[in-house]
Amino acid sequence: MMTSLAWGLGIVLLALCATFARSRGYIDGEMVDRIVMGAIGLMVAWFGNQMPKRFVPSARARQAQRVAGWSMALSGLVYAGFWIAAPKDVAVIGGSVAVLLGIGVTAAYCLSLRNKARVSGA
Repeated sequence: MMTSLAWGLGIVLLALCATFARSRGYIDGEMVDRIVMGAIGLMVAWFGNQMPKRFVPSARARQAQRVAGWSMALSGLVYAGFWIAAPKDVAVIGGSVAVLLGIGVTAAYCLSLRNKARVSGA
């Protein structure tokens, strides 16, 4: 809980600092967007990396969390990479697709585990 709050406050503080830098003419509006969106991508990656480390009672749930952790960590890094390096219109689409794919991989894997459990009767 405290880590989530720290991430949220950190991103707000980062956005305020970037906005201040923009008002002083140090950076432009697009750079503010890139800084904040890149930080959000890193946050998604961090949370994805933390998911498999949490205690879950069943083996299937741990499997799902490992896949979810990897897929969200990687999609968050790709999202951040798009916002750091790609043109803005490409970053919006590419970053969104990356996160949606991460969610899709997680959902598909969870559904496959559920189907395996039904078949095996577990």
